[in-house]
Amino acid sequence: MLPRKFLVFAALTCALLLAGSARTGQTDSLKKGTPEIKSAGPLAFGPDGILFVGDPQAATIFAIDTADRNAAGEGRPKVKEIDGEIASKLGIEAKQLQIVDAAVNPLSGNTYLSVARGKGPDAKAVLLRVDRAGKISEFALKDVKFASATLPNAPGEKEKQRVDAITHLGFADGKVYVAGLSNEEFASKLRAIPFPFTEVDKGTSVEIFHGSHNKIETGSPVRTFATCDINGEAHLLCAYTCTPLVKIPIKQLEPGKKVKGTTVAELGNHNRPLDMVVYEKGGKEFILMANSDRGVMKIPTAGIDKAEAITEKVTDKAGLKYETIEALKGVVHLCRFDKDHALLVIRTEGNNYNLETIELP
Repeated sequence: MLPRKFLVFAALTCALLLAGSARTGQTDSLKKGTPEIKSAGPLAFGPDGILFVGDPQAATIFAIDTADRNAAGEGRPKVKEIDGEIASKLGIEAKQLQIVDAAVNPLSGNTYLSVARGKGPDAKAVLLRVDRAGKISEFALKDVKFASATLPNAPGEKEKQRVDAITHLGFADGKVYVAGLSNEEFASKLRAIPFPFTEVDKGTSVEIFHGSHNKIETGSPVRTFATCDINGEAHLLCAYTCTPLVKIPIKQLEPGKKVKGTTVAELGNHNRPLDMVVYEKGGKEFILMANSDRGVMKIPTAGIDKAEAITEKVTDKAGLKYETIEALKGVVHLCRFDKDHALLVIRTEGNNYNLETIELP
């Protein structure tokens, strides 16, 4: 049976990386150079302070050695109107800036932001680091140790689906998990790429039943995912637009195969999931999910092992129940800061963005 800390990406990463102290030597697989990242995409941390960066336009995953392996104090960052501060550093207007993703390095507690400088597919990608005191600096990509893995069957560069070639990243048990679309008939893919990188296979095609749409879908990408231990077996919990929540056993992610996920909840249509984490509190396990139009949901995982698959039309909600955390408004990014806290990027009523940390509810 796998230990629970394996099965929650943020908690696992903490454990892996705290144990990372043992120095797995995985940075030895990286070579010094300047990664040419074409577009800002998802982020995830792996061992030894290695940051995985998704580049949808290049359909490539970059592994970058941040050399950020020492604890950086005890504070938790809070930056008001962080978009304005970043824009000022980059010499642009705040309205030209897009914060694409955030990830916290469990070794140091520093936060990394994936930022698009400009709009559209030609927007320049920038990586930023925010320390525990809230100080912002650009993470320069010149002469860093890195490696890359290019997806072999991504949508064409000029196709509108290219932006969804990589929708979410995670790292666990020596593998980078990648969600996104391919150029194949069954387009929705999940990939488990061993690290250090060698080669990338075609991935696993994913089929789900979408209750709100009353049909089986193979072309909608997983928007965000987390991991969960269900009866001792590692699963991905995957959220899709509109908003089915699906469980998929990790052991079923075989190259070139097709897997059918089990839809365990319909959380409400006309909505897009943005980020999610799995965590424990008071001896119970929960999912915390940020959404575009339905706030932040807290979903107990109790009973998920026995949840009946949704296989018929759903008018709005069904399956696992949730509560909306009314105090959390405008959350556009959410990730694990440490065992007890989450890091949030929040859009204010004035359309600015704040960086905050909260106690997990």
